[in-house]
Order: sequence, then C-alpha cells, then structure tokens
Amino acid sequence: MGFQLIDRIAVEEEGDGPAVVCVHGLGGSGNTYTPLMPALARHRVVRIDLPGSGRSQRAEGALSIERYVGTLLDVCDRLKVARAHWIGHSMGTIVCQHIAAAHPKRVASVALFGPLIAPPDAARAAMTARAAKAREGAAGMHEITQALLQGAISADTRQRLPVAVAYVRESLMRQDGEAYARSCEALAGAQAAAVEQIEAPVLLVTGDEDGVAPPQAVRAMAERLHRAASKRVVVLPRCGHWTPIERPEECQRELRDFLAAQARSI
Repeated sequence: MGFQLIDRIAVEEEGDGPAVVCVHGLGGSGNTYTPLMPALARHRVVRIDLPGSGRSQRAEGALSIERYVGTLLDVCDRLKVARAHWIGHSMGTIVCQHIAAAHPKRVASVALFGPLIAPPDAARAAMTARAAKAREGAAGMHEITQALLQGAISADTRQRLPVAVAYVRESLMRQDGEAYARSCEALAGAQAAAVEQIEAPVLLVTGDEDGVAPPQAVRAMAERLHRAASKRVVVLPRCGHWTPIERPEECQRELRDFLAAQARSI
C-alpha cells in the first residue's frame, strides 16, 4: 500500500476490495482522481502516473498509447491485479478503451470522463504544435497552461471554483516540458480502439462545454458500444473538460451509482 516506483512509474495504492485502476489524461496525474476518492471507498484503488507525466516524468523514449497500455498491464501484473474497474479521463479514456477491447477478462467495467475515441485531424495537428511549444520550457508551458485555462474549463468553473482552476494550472505547470511534449505526441498519434468489441458496462461522463469530448460526440461514441453490457451517458451542465475537478460531487455520485450497479450484478 502507499506510494512506490515500479520501473520509474509512480504508483499509489490504497484501500481494500474490488480493484479500481485510474488512468489520467494529458497534463494530469494520479491526483486527477483525488476528488473522486470518496466514491471509491471499499475498493482497492490503484493510481498510476503514466510514463512522461506527473511523478513518472523520468520515463525515457517515445511515448504512445500502446506504451501506456503495456505499462498499465505490467503494473497490474506486478500488483497481482487480474481484473479491475477502469476509470479514465481524457487521453486516459483512449487507453482504457484499448484495454477493454483487447483484454476483456481484465475489465469489470469502464468509467470514462471527458471520453474520446481518437483525436480528430485538427486536434492531432494542434497537439503536434503544442509539443513544439512545450519544448520551449517553462515559458512555453506557461503559455499552454493559460490557453487551456480559457479553453478546457468552463466559464462557470473559472468564476466560482478558483481552487479547481488552481489545481488544473498546477497540474499543467508542474509537467516537464520535454516529457509533456512527448505526451502530446502520444495523443497526436493515438489510434481508435475497436470500441464495438467492448463487452464491459460503460459509463460516459462529459460536460456541456467540453470541446474535447462534446456531448454529441460522446453520444455517438455510446451508439458504437454495441456489445457493452450496459451504457450510460451523463452530460454535466456548465462544465468543461476537467470533469472530476470541475464537478466532483456529481462525478462522485455517478461513479458510486455505477459501481454499485456492477456489485449488484455479480
């Protein structure tokens, strides 16, 4: 239990019960899920900083969705987590989809916050440009952060929840520029998982002002989950892309209800 490094990958583990694995997004870390921890009581929660992010910034080499998938499965093997509920945010939702589609026996359910199947072409180009900006160092990361504070969280959050704004700002500003650039390139190269193959129950939560995962795109994604045991789409009002940070109580409630439904169905 507690904090450990596994092959330079920062891993936090706490609690007992069914396993939950949390996968953060671009510019995030395991701390993205701190606001959701009250909904994960009576679970064994594993939070992993992806290679190149958070406290795993020393991971070397090119980054990719495939590498993230491999890292997560390796960590689960080391921790003897054979099957888990998977929770993803943003880029982490792509990783979770790949695991759910390719390794169904390892997946009890999937809860996706700000989900996307893959970036559209315009977003891929923007990610490549953002990588170049990040390589300028602290000044580049500051410029990226200021733009994301305007574009990735809602006006309501900026006005009413300064602590949420501070968290997003700190999460981004703490990223190493070079490591963040490689993370941007991983997202720019992300390919879609075979979502039609996902069999586990799926929860999809987005904000009505989420430009990365707009409600219409999330609903279209849900329609492709033909084999999912169940699926639910939730759109939170006056909320941007950092769903767990901007609307923690609502996300806790949805996650708690979703996991309780899985427990009843076992």
